[in-house]
Amino acid sequence: MVESILREAKFDTLERIVVGRINGVFGVRGQLKVFSYTEPIENIFSYVPWWLGSGSHWEARKLIRGQKHIRGLIVSLEGCQFRDQALALAGKQVAILREQLPETAENEFYWSDLIGLTVSTGTGVQLGVVDYLFETGANDVLVVKGDRQRLIPYIWKQTVWNVDLDGGTITVDWDPEF
Repeated sequence: MVESILREAKFDTLERIVVGRINGVFGVRGQLKVFSYTEPIENIFSYVPWWLGSGSHWEARKLIRGQKHIRGLIVSLEGCQFRDQALALAGKQVAILREQLPETAENEFYWSDLIGLTVSTGTGVQLGVVDYLFETGANDVLVVKGDRQRLIPYIWKQTVWNVDLDGGTITVDWDPEF
């Protein structure tokens, strides 16, 4: 089972995991619109501090208040009291440190743990590397890029037999021709 607290997440070299992004400003008092990758979306409020930025420039910000709004999430951050200050943050990614995430149970993984792992069949045929994942409602799907792109349903012990994080591999029951 994939722990889908993070619907979309990417590692960077400092063990930050992107959990959302600043979509724009809300009002004139420095509030921000936030798109959350967490599930449920309000879980993003439970992480303090937030790291805002992109590339190699990140800064920690304390979340003062967050609320669900008709069109998403609205937040107030420390040091952001005016619209101009909020505009400067528009488009930034929201990340947390890896250590802020709760531990997963046995055979549960964050999506970010699976991105970059090599995917092979039970007979040893390499299919490629996990590029990203998405959910369909019925199950999560691994997007594997190799000689071509493959969409492999993440169904534990049916299509996904084993995940070895230390070895960097996922073993699947999948026809390499499909």
